[in-house]
Amino acid sequence: MCASLMVIGLDNTILNVALPALVRDLNASESSLQWIVDGYVLVFAGLLLTAGSLGDRFGRKGALQTGLAVFCVGSAASALATSSNELILTRAFMGVGAALIMPATLSLLTNVFHDPKERGRAIGAWAAVAGASGAIGPLLGGFLLQHFWWGSVFLINVPVTIFALVTGRFLLPSSKDPNAPRLDLFGAALSIAGLVALLWAIIDAPTNGWTAPSTVVAFVVGVVLLAGFVFWELTCDHPMLDVRFFKNRRFSAANASITMVFFAMFGATFLITQYLQTVLGFSALEAGARMLPMAVVMVVVAPLSPRLVERIGTKIVVGSGLLFAAAGLVVVSRVPVANGYGQLLIGMLILAVGMGLVMAPATESIMGSLPRNKAGVGSAMNDTTRQMGGALGVAIIGSVLASAYRPAVTTSLTALNAPSDVVSAARDSIGGAVDAAASLSEPLRTNVIDAARTAFVDSFHGSLLVATGVLLVAAIVAFGLLPAHAGDAREPVEGALDGLASLTFAEAEGRLEDDEVELELQSHGRAAGAETDVSRPSSPGGRPHDAPTRQPVGFEGSAGERIFHGTRQ
Repeated sequence: MCASLMVIGLDNTILNVALPALVRDLNASESSLQWIVDGYVLVFAGLLLTAGSLGDRFGRKGALQTGLAVFCVGSAASALATSSNELILTRAFMGVGAALIMPATLSLLTNVFHDPKERGRAIGAWAAVAGASGAIGPLLGGFLLQHFWWGSVFLINVPVTIFALVTGRFLLPSSKDPNAPRLDLFGAALSIAGLVALLWAIIDAPTNGWTAPSTVVAFVVGVVLLAGFVFWELTCDHPMLDVRFFKNRRFSAANASITMVFFAMFGATFLITQYLQTVLGFSALEAGARMLPMAVVMVVVAPLSPRLVERIGTKIVVGSGLLFAAAGLVVVSRVPVANGYGQLLIGMLILAVGMGLVMAPATESIMGSLPRNKAGVGSAMNDTTRQMGGALGVAIIGSVLASAYRPAVTTSLTALNAPSDVVSAARDSIGGAVDAAASLSEPLRTNVIDAARTAFVDSFHGSLLVATGVLLVAAIVAFGLLPAHAGDAREPVEGALDGLASLTFAEAEGRLEDDEVELELQSHGRAAGAETDVSRPSSPGGRPHDAPTRQPVGFEGSAGERIFHGTRQ
């Protein structure tokens, strides 16, 4: 199960360092790069809820095995793609596999380990793999590109998925929910079609024009389809997503915070890797190593944020985290054309602190704002909003950059009397400009490269300021709508909650809390059996007034070792 999860975590981050190589070898434009990243993320996010329901209904082991097979074939096809359009399609196919894998892993894990203590350790290992695989993705990608061709970042998935397929075939039990609800396939189709139309309009707007008829029509179609999705979910008796949950201000504000922080991270990372390699001249491996400190800071800060929530409340921690992330982007937005890594590193570290402060408390707010029997919905929303935020970040921030970069580089290169084919290549991407300039003689070659890098960095500044504005709006929402110390909507229940269509670390945290409650209730049940006391007055719900009342529980420690603590009375 951890091997299955690892390929998903790697694929979310390993591709970023390969983007300049795709420009060089596949002649990918900036918009093609956006689609190569977003094609996977969009399908992944759009099918998460439906794929989890499929696993519950027809069998989680079968869903996992099918997802691994799809992901394996998609990875091999991506490695052998001969054009950017082929790669976009094969990446989307990989997204289908990822959507089947992600919900099945944790659902199976909760059914394999029935003892609460063992299950806690297993979930700790699961969460550690999820975090570590994403963190090492850029470094591993850089190493592969240093020794092999760009397809190796996809081909590495093949042996891992084959290993997971073979071992899972013999080691994993069959598991499904006999009471699984009906599938909402129409709702899933509406949501994906609406998002594809919306992202197409955003990504292609710099090329076609923001007011071009094709762009306007795509925007209108996307909005209409997404409005239809909301209407369908409100009227459907088996909705994929109950949109009424968004009436809860805590739920809505927490989802907005998660969405916007991943919007900023995915969008900034998409541009930073190009800046490191194409502007500063680092190799793929050097670029991956220079992004590693950001992941390290997030891993360190994230486990500390719940302690801060206990002291000063969710509102201040999440709101301050969003402000930190915005400040980090402001620092990054001032990097120079040459020798800019020092300032970039400072900005990335500040951004990482902000993200670490936001993610765990916002996730807990999502989970804590819903009844315990809706934990699967909360977990699914947490994952879906992360992926959708990332897809929108790459689309919007990348398109803002392209809208500024294309006219700027065209003007600069025309003034240098650069050949028309060089100008055309430079308009597509900064990588295209550097590659096309290689055929020129000096001093024109150096002048063209310098002009393209200057246009890219100037546009880079403006696009990150747009992302900063988005984070500031999210901070205002968090400060205005998130409660400082909210009550927990999750009531204690007897017995384990096995078989939830749980999807990520959010559900892992919820599962650990469930296990703690289960152990506590078992302990009280044994005590009641040994000493019966019927004289104590009961509350209207039948609960003795002096029985332990569960309070919101925090956690400390690393992703691999969660130690829960709380106050009981």
